[in-house]
Amino acid sequence: MTQWTEPARQDKAEGIGSPRKTKELLQKYGFSFKKSLGQNFLIDGNILRNIADAAELGPTKGALEIGPGAGALTEKLAERSGRVVAVEIDQRLLPMLEDALSDYPNVTVVHGDVLKVDLQALFREQFDGLDGVSVVANLPYYITTPIVMKLLEERLPVESIVVMIQKEVADRFAAAPGSKDYGSLSVAVQYYAVPEVVAKVPHTVFIPQPNVDSAVVKLKMRAKPPVDVADEALFFDVVQASFVQRRKTLLNNLQQRFFASEGGKEECRAFLEACGIAPERRGETLSLSEFATIANAMRERSKRA
Repeated sequence: MTQWTEPARQDKAEGIGSPRKTKELLQKYGFSFKKSLGQNFLIDGNILRNIADAAELGPTKGALEIGPGAGALTEKLAERSGRVVAVEIDQRLLPMLEDALSDYPNVTVVHGDVLKVDLQALFREQFDGLDGVSVVANLPYYITTPIVMKLLEERLPVESIVVMIQKEVADRFAAAPGSKDYGSLSVAVQYYAVPEVVAKVPHTVFIPQPNVDSAVVKLKMRAKPPVDVADEALFFDVVQASFVQRRKTLLNNLQQRFFASEGGKEECRAFLEACGIAPERRGETLSLSEFATIANAMRERSKRA
């Protein structure tokens, strides 16, 4: 985990994300937080600057922000990139954002639910001609995984995804095989990207304060997956099945999903042994390469059936 230092550039002395400015905006617009939207605004200038720096932006690059809130992180992104597009679901925040970001003509705020927005079209319309785009966001805890997986699965033309999320989820993103945090989410994220937890963030630097600490994780997008799989859907099906009951062996989990016929357990045992994988192992011990081996063999088996 890298040690963040004060950036060399000169940001505005007191940005939108300072406690005073944030409270002024909230009071001016009579804004009240909605628990249903997981709204927690970051009010630490150093952390905001360093999140933006982690995206490695520049004047010929763009940034997609999800959930800009009051615009604190948006401001830092605008100071570092040629174009920022911020997608905000809460219509009440639109006039506040227009006010707070009036000095930044390179910012466009889009009202919408990022899970429903056509991101491929948005990228074509908003980021055409730029040298690269990164996603940067302080994500609501309750919807972190669906948003991140949409960004990864759509294979958007992004260089990296830098997100503030619940610390426990960040640990799962970056977990290695054999660790307590390693699971199907770890495999899915690492199939598309190289994760790095770059900083831990205490709950005290938000308003309102959440009950848990956060972490900033950077997902550097891979040019191609680290393993060759003949059928991606089957690969992820195998991964999910391997973790259905975490404490059960591969033999038990995969037999229930793929070898349900009478005598299926012995057939599953023979299949795993032919793959060079001990049936008594658990999913949490397998590498991406070993999951790929099982999935590819499973596909060949289905073709012969």
